[in-house]
Amino acid sequence: MKWTITELKQTAKAFILGDMTMATTAKNYTDEMVASMTEAYQANPSRDTVDALASKFGKTTRSVIAKLSREGVYVAQPRTTKTGEPVVSKAQFVSAIEAHFGNEMPTLVKAGKQDLGKLAEALGLEVVAL
Repeated sequence: MKWTITELKQTAKAFILGDMTMATTAKNYTDEMVASMTEAYQANPSRDTVDALASKFGKTTRSVIAKLSREGVYVAQPRTTKTGEPVVSKAQFVSAIEAHFGNEMPTLVKAGKQDLGKLAEALGLEVVAL
């Protein structure tokens, strides 16, 4: 369908003045579902709760997490390595080493993460994950 300039202007004017409304879409979650989800999650904020809610309501876990996030109740699980330790970034290693020496070392961030970890360990620095 081709639109003329006049038709485009009229449509834009009608939309801006409020003569046109956006099509309403069906809600993905009812108010009762949201209330039940937030109550259950706040009672036990864990991934198991999210999984149980997803199966209960026939939604994906990502959908449930997104909804709980929009409601402001979801608490992200801390990232961990395969061994279960908290994830420490290269920038955290670099800042700890720079603080130890009291000097900025802008190219230190180009070093490998394992090497930075070994250097921090040799200096006796405890680098804590954020």
